[in-house]
Amino acid sequence: MKRFTKGARLAAGLAAAVTIIALVVGTASSDHGRHRYRRRHHDYGSKHLAPVNNPAYKQHCGACHFAYQPALLPSGSWIKILARLDKHFGQQVELDPGPKKIITGYLTANAAEHSPAKRARRIMRCLGTDTPLRITDIPYIRRKHRKLSAVVFKRPKVGSFSNCAACHTSAARGVYDDDDVRIPK
Repeated sequence: MKRFTKGARLAAGLAAAVTIIALVVGTASSDHGRHRYRRRHHDYGSKHLAPVNNPAYKQHCGACHFAYQPALLPSGSWIKILARLDKHFGQQVELDPGPKKIITGYLTANAAEHSPAKRARRIMRCLGTDTPLRITDIPYIRRKHRKLSAVVFKRPKVGSFSNCAACHTSAARGVYDDDDVRIPK
């Protein structure tokens, strides 16, 4: 059996330690990279809003207009809107107390101040203490649309500034990226 000198054993041990450290650091950094990628591209905690997933809200509100993601407004705004259903943007809306309670709970629990989405944080930052009744009154939203002519919103296939899904093809999924915008002629 061949005997190694103390220096050779020390060098072999040091090489083994460096290899182990490299493996641990490499694994940690690759996991970190995957986590960062997953968060940026697949998780709604990045810039995208969580899609609407409440059946009562989809049924009762989505039957008449686009079911806006709750994170587009702060909870105070949703409470104001639901308190004034008799004058809901020029319409009278009747909603039984049961569904109204479910919808109120869903909208307020998932409102902008509770969302991890970057867009929701930007909405909250621009509002300060304001509680607008319309998403189209949010300064951040208005700023994002500032280059569009008022004529665009009057086109038959668009109808108004509040018809997000007319141009934002992935709005139902909570994705409002410029890459997914198709403005109807």
